[in-house]
Amino acid sequence: MTSSTETRPSPLRRLRGMSLEAIGFAVVGASGVVVNFGLFWLLNHVLGLAPLRSNVGATVVAIASNYLGYRYWLYRDRDAASRKREITLFLLFSGIGMAIETGIMEFTQHVLGLGTSLELMGGKVLGLVIATVFRFVSYRTWVFKAMPELEDPEVVAEAELLLAAEDEKSGVAS
Repeated sequence: MTSSTETRPSPLRRLRGMSLEAIGFAVVGASGVVVNFGLFWLLNHVLGLAPLRSNVGATVVAIASNYLGYRYWLYRDRDAASRKREITLFLLFSGIGMAIETGIMEFTQHVLGLGTSLELMGGKVLGLVIATVFRFVSYRTWVFKAMPELEDPEVVAEAELLLAAEDEKSGVAS
C-alpha cells in the first residue's frame, strides 16, 4: 500500500498546474475578446446592423468560440459525461459573467456618475476582470469538472493497459 503523499500532487505542483490552467483560460478568453470585438465591428460598421444587435450577435459567437476552446483544448481531459449539462451550465455562467460586466459598467455610470469614455472604459475593464475571475472559478468547478483522482497508481496503470488493449482490438491508433 502506498501513502497518500506519493499519489497526490504537492501543493506547489497543484499551484503550478492551476497557473498553467489560468494562462490557458486567458488565451481562450483573449481569443473570445478578439472574436467579439472583430465581429461587432464587422456587423456594425460593414453590415450596418444596429449596435445592440451587433453586440448580441458578436457576444453569442464569442461565447460559442470560447466553449469550443475550453472543451476541446483547455479542459479536453475533464469529464464530459453529460454535454447537455455542461453546455447549460456554461451558458448560465457566461450569462452571469456578462451581467457582472454590464452591472459594474452601469454602476460606474449611473450610481457613481462617471460618464466620460475613459471612466466607462475603467468600469468595463473592472467588470471584465471580476467576471473573468467568476467564470474561471465557475467553469473549473462546475462546468468542466476534473475527473476523480485514483489513489492507487497500480489501478491507474492497469486501467491504462486495459484501454490500450481495447484500442488495439478495435484498431484505434494511439
